[in-house]
Amino acid sequence: MQDQTALDPTLAQPRGCGPLIAPMSESMRPLRQQIFERVRAAGSLSRAQIAKELGVSPASVTLQTSDLIERGFLEEISIPRDPADGGRGRPPVALGVRPGAFCAAGMKLSDCEHTAVILDFAGAELGSATAPARGVEAPADMIRIAAELLDDACARAGIARDALSAVGIGVPGFIDSERGHVHWSPVLSERDIAFADLLSARLGLPVRIDNDANLVALAELWFGVGRSMPDFAVVTIEHGVGMGLVVNHRLYRGARGLGMELGHIKVQLDGALCRCGQRGCLEAYIADYALAREATVALNRIDKAALPIRVLLESLYDHAKAGNGAARAIFHRAGRYLALGLANVVNLFDPRLIILSGERMRYDYLYAQETLAEMERHVLNSGRPVPQIEVHAWGDLLWGYGAAALALSDVTERHLGTGREDAA
Repeated sequence: MQDQTALDPTLAQPRGCGPLIAPMSESMRPLRQQIFERVRAAGSLSRAQIAKELGVSPASVTLQTSDLIERGFLEEISIPRDPADGGRGRPPVALGVRPGAFCAAGMKLSDCEHTAVILDFAGAELGSATAPARGVEAPADMIRIAAELLDDACARAGIARDALSAVGIGVPGFIDSERGHVHWSPVLSERDIAFADLLSARLGLPVRIDNDANLVALAELWFGVGRSMPDFAVVTIEHGVGMGLVVNHRLYRGARGLGMELGHIKVQLDGALCRCGQRGCLEAYIADYALAREATVALNRIDKAALPIRVLLESLYDHAKAGNGAARAIFHRAGRYLALGLANVVNLFDPRLIILSGERMRYDYLYAQETLAEMERHVLNSGRPVPQIEVHAWGDLLWGYGAAALALSDVTERHLGTGREDAA
């Protein structure tokens, strides 16, 4: 298992962004959109390379790229000349995304801290901002907080809010991304809210929302280790437990947009109470609030003043490291439940890679070798190795990048995903 516990230094200024799809892959999207997305993913590509990768004629590529350049989506950029050509002929050129064509914002609304990031059309960061969270909010208050945070991020990026083309927002809970509807979220005091429409009306911008764990998977697909990997899963462990699944370079949400709720699979009939209102959910044994519930007893704090969850968990972790048996047992138990959840992911989806992400992955007891060994015991014995597991404790900024990728994808679809496609 590989452990990546710092923010990826390439995240803020990527050389290309988006899925790196294999050449000659079938696609039903318009040719101009395929061309644009390949250029964006590579950072720069020549017309000849585009024609080769898509299996279309150079004339078709020239026609489409001329239109993309004229409309301001792509631009010609100089590339280093091959020393072997002796300096003869026209200077070589490639195509790149024109960064200033559009920009988009991504935001994460959470239990502990809200974050926002502004990206240009090529995926480079222009600015970011954070704001403390106060826990559960009324929808109107959360919308006001989101608007203020977005304005702060825009100010840091040196742009006005109306310069944005779209906003993507990640929210924990049961989210219907297609309808922009929040069925339930632990950060909102009401259920069944048309949250995207309400936010769009307040911001004056197109808004897309999604489950926050889906957006971590989208961030990995656009900016992280998942770029060249067609199938992988992300499991997030923070105040809740979430999962995002990528299949054939696309985020899988389920028929109603409510799939991949790993935190709410049942691991104990009539078990511990989950914050969703049901009992026996995986989340109720390994999420922040589950560990904090056990920590209060283990650290003998039942009759003492309540500590913030983050402080309480840090204390629990320090006690476990110092040899406290009760503290160690809490992490060991949580690790066993995590192993069971991961084994179910493997048995159901057989991903090539599982990424464990979120602030709680700083607690190495959750993914100790005995935890991974227990996971292997629960995985179907096929005679083949279990999927690779990596740990990415990148913090909240990654979630914002996933939300911004959602917004950039929306902008791309609106401008390039419709209209008649010329025959290749």
